[in-house]
Amino acid sequence: MELLSFVAMEPPISFEAEAMRRERVKVWRAVQPIHILDTVRGQYGRGVVNGETIRGYREEERVDPRSVTETYTALKLGIENWRWAGVPFLYRAGKRLAKRETEIAIEFKQPPQLLFKNLEGRCKELQPNVIVMRIQPDEGISLRFGTKVPSPNMEVCPVQMEFSYAKAFGKSSANGYERLLLDAMLGDGTLFAHRDGVEATWALMTPILEQWAANKPRDFPNYQAGTWGPKPPMICWPGMAAVGAISNSFQWLRR
Repeated sequence: MELLSFVAMEPPISFEAEAMRRERVKVWRAVQPIHILDTVRGQYGRGVVNGETIRGYREEERVDPRSVTETYTALKLGIENWRWAGVPFLYRAGKRLAKRETEIAIEFKQPPQLLFKNLEGRCKELQPNVIVMRIQPDEGISLRFGTKVPSPNMEVCPVQMEFSYAKAFGKSSANGYERLLLDAMLGDGTLFAHRDGVEATWALMTPILEQWAANKPRDFPNYQAGTWGPKPPMICWPGMAAVGAISNSFQWLRR
């Protein structure tokens, strides 16, 4: 939810804590109530991660063998304001997935009329442009866009531009906690949670948690450790039109 607010917030009047906080709270309060059919939950079972066999969650130490605790969630959000009305925000987070990865993917809308139509060649379908901001572990930005293939044919294929903070500026030994400790000593609350924001985000998530608690899952575990989670739900989730804020990759939501 923090990442969602940073992506969707309007430009603040300054970078002071109070100005940032106001704009972020506006985003959370504009999120429409989340429908239970727009959520997916999961729990991992036995699988393989990096060549190592991993036991299921219910087989972990001090875990009830009949536990229905979720280790995975995916959901769709809608922000009803002037800028984001009609744009789906897709979010996913989970444990024991294929790899540890946190990123934000923004998929740009296709124009209403496509002037370039790939009728032949290796790229049969024009793909939308995507900008991906990698937060961890390899901080950086990548941009996927279409370019014409050198040939007599009018064929456009996706290419990738990559930027890595480590390659450009060297690997930093600092971590997020060091930054927060310094901000605390300086009295800068920009990156800290505030009561208004905490209440706004829990007001969105509590109804979902209550509905999950009232309807126990019957198919746990429903994904193997080392995979990207449960199969996509059979519900109407449109393609990501503009913005997705996610954790642990976004591949099946992109497809």
